Amino acid sequence: MAAVDEIATPGSVEQTAPSRVRIVRSARKRDLLTFLMVLGPGLIVMEADNDAGAVSTYTQAGAQYGTQLLWLLLLLLPITYFVQEMVARLGIATGEGHAAMIYRRFGKWWGLFSLIDLQLVNFLTLVTEFAAISLALGKMGLNPTIAVPVAAIGLMALVLTGSYLRWERIVLFLCLLDVTWFVLAMMCRPHLGQAVHDTLVPHVPVGGLTANLVFLMIAIVGTTIAPWQLFFQQSCVADKRLRFSDLKSARLDTLVGACFTILVAGAMMLVGDKLYREHIPFTDPAQMAVALGPIAGTFMRNALLLLMVNAAALGTTTISLSSAWAYGEVKGWPHSLCKSLKDAPGFYAFYVLCVAAAAAIVLIPGAPLQLIILGVQVLAGVMLPSAIIFLQLLLNDRELLGDGFVNRPWNNVVNWTIIGVLFLLSLVLAAQVVAPNLFPH
Repeated sequence: MAAVDEIATPGSVEQTAPSRVRIVRSARKRDLLTFLMVLGPGLIVMEADNDAGAVSTYTQAGAQYGTQLLWLLLLLLPITYFVQEMVARLGIATGEGHAAMIYRRFGKWWGLFSLIDLQLVNFLTLVTEFAAISLALGKMGLNPTIAVPVAAIGLMALVLTGSYLRWERIVLFLCLLDVTWFVLAMMCRPHLGQAVHDTLVPHVPVGGLTANLVFLMIAIVGTTIAPWQLFFQQSCVADKRLRFSDLKSARLDTLVGACFTILVAGAMMLVGDKLYREHIPFTDPAQMAVALGPIAGTFMRNALLLLMVNAAALGTTTISLSSAWAYGEVKGWPHSLCKSLKDAPGFYAFYVLCVAAAAAIVLIPGAPLQLIILGVQVLAGVMLPSAIIFLQLLLNDRELLGDGFVNRPWNNVVNWTIIGVLFLLSLVLAAQVVAPNLFPH
């Protein structure tokens, strides 16, 4: 007979009553239930990175180059997994967030450097999320001066519940709505044979290595792996109080999230490919939705606009939380979604401030949104390699993690290779900003 085990929610996220303990006799069923209870941080952190900026980047890649950059997404799949697996492992091993660990192990100066960079990039990214909400809902006939504040209030209410599990379930539902991208991709009738070839065979698109191509490829990398993800997932794992025994399921959660995110990104690129094949000019996803309406129907138009809003909502709640968690950890405030507003006022106030300020900037007439978008790309590209170096050094600290959670030699080879590639891309991005004529146009 199979062993009998007790299954409870991981780490007792919220106090688990005895009546909720379930006796499971099947090892297979026990593993499945454990995974379902651990599921959340990995999938959310990955799919939330398919935010408004990602929708714009991936659809633009499809609109300009068809399916010729799908191979880059496949290349990024293992990179996204390995980076976020380290974060999950560190969160489980320490029970603390990423900002707190940097302060503890590297000192106040480096901790302050990483925190200021994170907050700046996160806030500017939040502005772009609300800009997307304003643009999409405006195309649907809603007044942005009303729609943006209502969206901001809804995103505040999503977090101000005092329940991590309630927040997680709602956000997981929003993540799964992105399955609609697969439906839209198939409605665009892509050339599947060509798409498979372009996914499996890396190549430079027709036209060669131009400035626009280089910038777009770097944007794809920066969109797929963002600095806030490191802080978010580790704090999320700590807040959910996952245990050592949950590591296997947490890794699977992260792998599922990485695969789902890359597949959704590919579907976005296939939707953009429709514009490429129809020779329709691309300016932004909202304009794309309007342009595809007469060709693919009203469902396509409205679904694209609503998916833009969904992507921005996912990005807003996760990015704001990564900022609030990081600041709360450094200040020593109570910082948990399991605590009520009364018990963690500073944590929730910082989240509300981030959301409200970003929404307010979008409503300012003539706000330099394009400059902010460019600033986000440059700052994120500069910050990401340094953020991953902190992560890599922490994962090699045997005193901190012990032999069970420290990086293996092959982990270090893979991770330092990733860091080297990201540094190279950051240098190329910086060079292109300083010398715009570095690559042919």
